[in-house]
Amino acid sequence: MSGQDLSRLKIDKSAIQFRQAKRGRRFLAALAAFLLLVLALYISGVFSRTYTVHVSSVALMYPSQALSVLSASGYVVAQKKSAVSSKITGKLESLMVEEGSKVRKGQVIARLDDLDLIAAKEQAEANLKTARFNLDEAQAGLYDARLSFKRNSELLKKNLIARADYDTSFANYRKALAGVDAAKAVIAADEAAVRYAIVQLGYTYIRAPFDAVVLTKNADIGDIITPIGAASNVQASVVTIADMNSLQIEADVSESGIEKIWKGQPCDIELDALPGIHFPGKVHMIVPTADKTKATVTVKVKFLKKDQRVLPEMSARVNFLSRAVAPGEEKPRVVIDPASLVIKKKDGGAAVFLMREGRAIDTTVVTDGQMGGMLIIKRGVKPGDTVVVNPPSGLKNGSKIEPAT
Repeated sequence: MSGQDLSRLKIDKSAIQFRQAKRGRRFLAALAAFLLLVLALYISGVFSRTYTVHVSSVALMYPSQALSVLSASGYVVAQKKSAVSSKITGKLESLMVEEGSKVRKGQVIARLDDLDLIAAKEQAEANLKTARFNLDEAQAGLYDARLSFKRNSELLKKNLIARADYDTSFANYRKALAGVDAAKAVIAADEAAVRYAIVQLGYTYIRAPFDAVVLTKNADIGDIITPIGAASNVQASVVTIADMNSLQIEADVSESGIEKIWKGQPCDIELDALPGIHFPGKVHMIVPTADKTKATVTVKVKFLKKDQRVLPEMSARVNFLSRAVAPGEEKPRVVIDPASLVIKKKDGGAAVFLMREGRAIDTTVVTDGQMGGMLIIKRGVKPGDTVVVNPPSGLKNGSKIEPAT
């Protein structure tokens, strides 16, 4: 074997060293990527502790709620309400209103069929006309009888006629006087009959007894309206109306709490149909009787401000207050549980931990005293936010949290 061949059998150490260096660089790159991943996961909190915490919601609270000494539920009731009907029986000919219509006192809201009453009125007027003709005839007869009686009286004094003729003329005169009186009496009766017919005809026009709003329509055109709706095919009333200015809350107060209520006591009214709106009111009356089945006393509460959105039969809740709401206390305040507040050690500022997407968010807040056992917050949180109550030691910004069940 030649020297040239032996040189070919030598191991190329530079190639081996290059491959080893290349593998070392790959390992280091993989190790660096792994460490970066671990660092990223650590920073993101994957390996951090999860705290189980108690939470509560940031809420709105009205100052009146802190002044409440007793609460009761009830309903809006119109104190001036009427089921409008007619004094006579008849078929409903026309109806001029519908639900929600505003009516004034004396306004015609419906009319009954009046053909038979018009005929009765015309008959009464005809009878009256006949009675007046009869009176004219009776007065003419009286005039003739008076002349005959006077003439016979003069003749009797001169003994020119018999006594019997005088007596006959006197009787005819008295009869004529009675005939005139009878005719006048018939006229009075017929005049009364005409007035009665006019009144009956007026009853066909159904009028509103006071200013009100139509709540329900109880009859349709063609229905028979009668003061006493005893039959299944008749109606006792045409519409039901209510004076919306007479709306009050009738609340049932337990007998054990009635001692906390007095006439004129300020109240705060909430309606289920109008959430978030508070109406000022005051106690108008404590009904002097109790319901033994419910052990309650009815208390009537008057609205101090009218609102067209308030309707009869709406359910309501009344808070009876220890004092009237002062100016500036009408608006709600943002409040939290006082146990949520954290005092920072560095600057002594106030903060809370908000819960957002499973994380504790350190949030600075500005407080404004307490109300009804709750802490008033001026800035930093808003209603609906969730705050951590009694934050555990070690909890910090970004910590993983979950609400306790």
